[in-house]
Amino acid sequence: MNKEKRHRIFERLRNANPAPTTELMYETPFELLIAVILSAQATDRSVNKATASLFPLARTPAEILALGEEGLKSHIRTIGLFNSKARNILKTCAILIAEHGGEVPRERKALEALPGVGRKTANVILNTAFGEPTIAVDTHIFRVANRTRLAEGKTPLAVEQQLLRHVPKPFQKDAHHWLILHGRYVCVARTPHCPHCIIADLCEFPDKRPD
Repeated sequence: MNKEKRHRIFERLRNANPAPTTELMYETPFELLIAVILSAQATDRSVNKATASLFPLARTPAEILALGEEGLKSHIRTIGLFNSKARNILKTCAILIAEHGGEVPRERKALEALPGVGRKTANVILNTAFGEPTIAVDTHIFRVANRTRLAEGKTPLAVEQQLLRHVPKPFQKDAHHWLILHGRYVCVARTPHCPHCIIADLCEFPDKRPD
């Protein structure tokens, strides 16, 4: 895919959604961090349902720690892997207090040192909480990038590196959100909605569904 076509793709995505953002509900970087940790192998809807009862009671690392493991689990037990997520969240809260003054760090290395936080989660925090032009490649973005030929790669990291290289600068900050939403609602895994896709004529997917 050439540079001009990539620019036109993101131009259309921006025109359709000028101010994209995550569907996770949060008010602070810390709340976003907790929500993203919980979202691993879970839907945003299920996470929002859990945090709707959790965040009014505990919005800081100290308040989460005060709940204790069982108290935290009582709010998140409807989410997959809630046992390990609870332990990671409590460990993360303790590190944030001990090493970062209770604040979420803005450095990738510090973020990835937190239990339950990998490269993808760090990218989400850096992009959504702090406005940095990072791209967190989840299953949706991996599929959309490869399927459209926007950025091809055999691993999430390879796709991330290709996107960072090829996404035009004016679109880098919001590319993550446009691509994930496109993959979640249009370019879905089993039967992509090609007839209703605003970039169908620019997409290089060889098996596009006809109108």
